Amino acid sequence: MALVDRLPKHLFTSRGWGLLAAGAVFLGCAYVMGRRDLLTLAVLLLLLPLVSLAGVRVLKPKFQVYREFNPSTVETSTTTTVRLAVARSSYSTGHVIMEEQLPPRFGEPPAFRFPARSASGGTSRYEYHLRSGKRGQFRIGPVTAEFSDPFGLSLRRHSVDDGDILTVTPAAVELPVTGLAGARGNDGVTATRIRANPSDDDIMTREYRHGDPMRRVHWAATARHGQLMVRQEESVTTPEATVILDQRFTAFAAGTSSLFGGHDEDSDLVTGPSFEWMVTAAMSISAHLAERNYSLRVLDAYGNPAFVRSRSAPDPDAEEFSGVGGLHAIAESLAAIELTGPRHARSEHHRTDHHPADHRDGTPASGAESSDSAFDDHLMDKLAAHRLRGPVLALVGSLTLAEARALAPAAAYGANAFALVMTDSSRSNDEVLEILRLAGWRAAAVTPKTQLAAAWSAFDEGGIVAAAGAAMDVRRGAAVPR
Repeated sequence: MALVDRLPKHLFTSRGWGLLAAGAVFLGCAYVMGRRDLLTLAVLLLLLPLVSLAGVRVLKPKFQVYREFNPSTVETSTTTTVRLAVARSSYSTGHVIMEEQLPPRFGEPPAFRFPARSASGGTSRYEYHLRSGKRGQFRIGPVTAEFSDPFGLSLRRHSVDDGDILTVTPAAVELPVTGLAGARGNDGVTATRIRANPSDDDIMTREYRHGDPMRRVHWAATARHGQLMVRQEESVTTPEATVILDQRFTAFAAGTSSLFGGHDEDSDLVTGPSFEWMVTAAMSISAHLAERNYSLRVLDAYGNPAFVRSRSAPDPDAEEFSGVGGLHAIAESLAAIELTGPRHARSEHHRTDHHPADHRDGTPASGAESSDSAFDDHLMDKLAAHRLRGPVLALVGSLTLAEARALAPAAAYGANAFALVMTDSSRSNDEVLEILRLAGWRAAAVTPKTQLAAAWSAFDEGGIVAAAGAAMDVRRGAAVPR
């Protein structure tokens, strides 16, 4: 019996292998003893398993499978429920053992028996749960069916369907409310001045509310009342924000010890810890701003739609998003976004002054980019088309000095400019940050271990305190007798 257990199980059952072994023994005995009856029995024992094997190969039963995910797209570390409905589409009888094939990250594949005890109308229904700690798109299925002939001699295992794709989106981190985005947006407002051009005495003011842009502070009224007051002569329309998401391989490959694209157990995304941090930041910032009625534009470092190469993007050419539907499209597009460009780590992080067109980081992954340089005129033209309509937020990898100088002028196209620059412990980004800050960016260096909420809050540190101090100075100045 131990020998039979070691034989392949995908052709014959133990019973089938036993009959083949018995047929071989009787065939040998018939040859030695010259008995025709033993030869007839041997042929029968050998033919029966072989005929059964041919039968299950030719007359295999057919099934129809319907698979549903609830929710259809799921965030990382969140559970989705998979519902299966299986029905026969050809005449056959007997029980079949089925198994849902899964990527290794989801654990052991669930197995079930068809038909189910609770089957109704010839359809059996099953349900199980999945959860992934990493974003991406994963093929769930196919369902494989294992059945045997009526005598239980041979086995047949085949795929019943083609499977379906489960999209796992990055989960958004809750960000604190800062001066960048208030209830209606901070710097993403469009102002319409009163046509009568009222004097300061005619301007209506109210108390400052957290999130109001500082450019609306009415300093004369602030001095009179002793607290921050803002103008109300501006009508607020839908605020806008532009997010620049850097996806260049070489900008994120430096200093990272593990890139798991092509090496991960079941994910072929070209990514790494630094880029994953930026993807989470993009998702979190988009959700934070969308909740405050911002319309969003998402671009890459070349000024192209950020999701033009994302396999999961519902509309790869889209760059403007608004409302709940827009936020869902951003989340779905971020699910399979990956690094692009030359897939080799840079041997040395140059910090010499040179024109960005000569830099190796600008090499595009495909003809989708309009030029060979990141942060060039194409991006600037895109930003100029929405000049001063709202904040510009740059989520970039490690920058050279030349790249920082190329990106620096973009600050002039936003009502405010904010940059998160990826760095690592082996390199200082002080010069890069200084270049950006001198151009008007509020820039912060981050690492894959940085708390996103803390980095977001850093953009707002001291802003309200400084404004309150300035208001008190105005009030004190007004109180001085002439």
